[in-house]
Amino acid sequence: MPSKEILRRKPILLSWSSGKDSAWCLHVLRNKREYEIVGLLTTFNEAANRVAMHAVRRELVERQAAAAGLPLWPVHLPWPCSNEQYEGLMAEACKKAIRNGIEGIAFGDLFLEDVRAYREKLLKGTGLEPILPLWGQPTHELARGMIRSGLRAKLTCVDTKQLDAEFVGREFDEDLLAALPASVDPCGEKGEFHSFVYAGTMFDSEIPVVVGETVVRDQFVFADLNPASILASPSSPSL
Repeated sequence: MPSKEILRRKPILLSWSSGKDSAWCLHVLRNKREYEIVGLLTTFNEAANRVAMHAVRRELVERQAAAAGLPLWPVHLPWPCSNEQYEGLMAEACKKAIRNGIEGIAFGDLFLEDVRAYREKLLKGTGLEPILPLWGQPTHELARGMIRSGLRAKLTCVDTKQLDAEFVGREFDEDLLAALPASVDPCGEKGEFHSFVYAGTMFDSEIPVVVGETVVRDQFVFADLNPASILASPSSPSL
């Protein structure tokens, strides 16, 4: 009896922001036979111990990784962090990935050509393939597909130059989509908002969270999410 051909799955990292696009990227990639996700690559503001830009506590990202059954690959960024420093630290992360037999990095980018070009530039010559499984999908359909699938997320950051501050901390659901101004992309692809996913098909358990204090930094407003069993305290790392 002829033996079945064994399909080799390419080991890759997934760029993980803690938000809905990277979470959905994980869901999509797990349904593709050619890839094996071996880790979640996350940049952390080292001073605050939070996800860069999203300002999500590291503890919550660690809970996401555990629920996804994947190890975190943290990249610790100083604060402030210049673009030169960022690129140097990412280059080191790429070298580590190559040493570990990893062949690509997946990103949840949707349609911004300049962002895609920057990703490709960073990975050029590293031996790592840039993978964008969500690229070009209509974002209105994509956002509703995420919600219908059972993905649950809260808005952690809002750019008040593009969206009213009252949206921070809200649930990412059909009511939110209906309330968004026409100028705002339903997936927040232009940086209008960022999110934290606490439940979905990509996790084996829910990550209960409560919305804590709201913090304003320049044009951005952040909702401090806490594990549901823990109340924020004065000693908690600041946003």
